[in-house]
Amino acid sequence: MSTDNTLDEAVTVLQELGLKEYEAQCFVGLSRLSSGTAKRLSEITDVPRTRVYDAIRLLEAQGLVEVQHSSPQRFRAVPLEEATETLRDQYEARVDRLANALDDADPVDPVDEDPVQEVWSMSGQDAIANRANQLIEDATEEVVLVLGDDSLLMTELIDTLNALPSGVDLLIGAVTESLQARIHDTVPTATTFLSGLEWLRNGGDPDENLVMGRLLLVDRSAILVSTIDPDTSEEKAIFGGGFRNGLIVMARRLLAQGLLPKRDPHPE
Repeated sequence: MSTDNTLDEAVTVLQELGLKEYEAQCFVGLSRLSSGTAKRLSEITDVPRTRVYDAIRLLEAQGLVEVQHSSPQRFRAVPLEEATETLRDQYEARVDRLANALDDADPVDPVDEDPVQEVWSMSGQDAIANRANQLIEDATEEVVLVLGDDSLLMTELIDTLNALPSGVDLLIGAVTESLQARIHDTVPTATTFLSGLEWLRNGGDPDENLVMGRLLLVDRSAILVSTIDPDTSEEKAIFGGGFRNGLIVMARRLLAQGLLPKRDPHPE
């Protein structure tokens, strides 16, 4: 990636974190200087000099820039480690405010005490990983998980699996021996197996260029199944719940193809 692309990426990310365009450009510019004046900063960022002062004032208020009150004034970015920690704290504070506001909002529809068995879809690896981790955390009896790609064995998933109570049966399958070995090493309490579902490694249909991502079954009442586009790495999933849901019964039997009967805590 060229320097210009790298700088553009940094500016874009800072804007996504809540900075305005000129603020982001000035901060990125200062991160490349030991210190600089408004004139110098304007030269390397293309931010109008008259707007540099406004951007610096806002950056200073957020704890991202320091000002030397000389003539002319000089500015410098705080150390990168401090800046990223400050931005992280601000971002998390905004997320907490959002969560509290939405949690306090009055529902329009009454809560369904007896929800109908349904299947829903979702997209995005982060969102799917968070949903999978939440389902696993809520497990009280059994977690059966099959991973179709090495990239899905992330630190957060490993931590969630290792935090399960000892009374929860944990079975994790992999489509390759190398992935099975990684699972065995990182989640020692799990019963691991090499999945017998060879189609997990490819879609089978050349018109559907997808590979299976993860299959998760929790307490025989919740299921999540995802696919990954190998060209874009985009992950999509469907999930559903409901005891005796036909989808869950079918999935449990498919997953059982990779289990040795003696290791299956709940054989069909």
